[in-house]
Formats: sequence, structure tokens, C-alpha cells
Amino acid sequence: MIQKIDHIGIAVKSIEKARGYFENTLGLKCEGEETVESQKVKTAFYSVGEVHLELLEPTSEESAVAKFLDKNGEGVHHIAFKTDDMDSQLIQAENSGCSLINKRPVDGAGGKQVAFLHPKSTCGVLTEFCFKIE
Repeated sequence: MIQKIDHIGIAVKSIEKARGYFENTLGLKCEGEETVESQKVKTAFYSVGEVHLELLEPTSEESAVAKFLDKNGEGVHHIAFKTDDMDSQLIQAENSGCSLINKRPVDGAGGKQVAFLHPKSTCGVLTEFCFKIE
């Protein structure tokens, strides 16, 4: 089931502009950038201990991150939990009354499979489950 917090997603208008804070102010090192077509975002990852920070820049006005930025501005977008059994995790969430955004996993950053739970059913926090196929 859930093994740890994998990452915290942070919506930004521009990864390039956000680098100054994360790299110069906090002293973090970017581990890499990737465009995730299925989510219509560009990502950049920074490690903080065992947890990653994932910067999310929309690549389309139709992306969920673009809509989030329009409504809320930059900031924490989601929290992601690493799971060892995505199917069971989704079944448990749905059986407990959570609304699933993804009933089946989709491709995410870093070669992971991801699925989201709707924040209206998760105390206002967009929740992601992620699973790395190895």
C-alpha cells in the first residue's frame, strides 16, 4: 500500500523563473526536466531528503495545471504518495468514498504510473498515487 510521500507538486508559471528560488535561495539542484504529454506539463524535480519537489509548468491552456494557476496562482498543487499496489490503492480509495479522477493509472513523469483523487473528496488536497514499474 502507501510506502511514503513521493513528491509534492508545485504549480509555477515558468520553471525557468522559479529556478532562482529553488536553486539560489534554497540551494537545491535540479535532477532533470521532462515534458509529460499526458498531463500537458513540463516538470522539474528537486530532492529534499527522500521527498521530491516537482515543479509543474503547463504546456497547454487546457491542462489542469493551467486551470489551477488561473484560479489559485502559483503554489502547492498536489501531494503524491508512492504505492506498491496501484490497483488495490485505487479500489480502497473508491470504496472509502473518494472520487477518482483516474480510474486507471496514466503515464506520469519519471517513468511512473500515476492516478489522482479529486480534492472535493480528499479534504481539499489533490492526491496522487504513483507507482514505478521496474
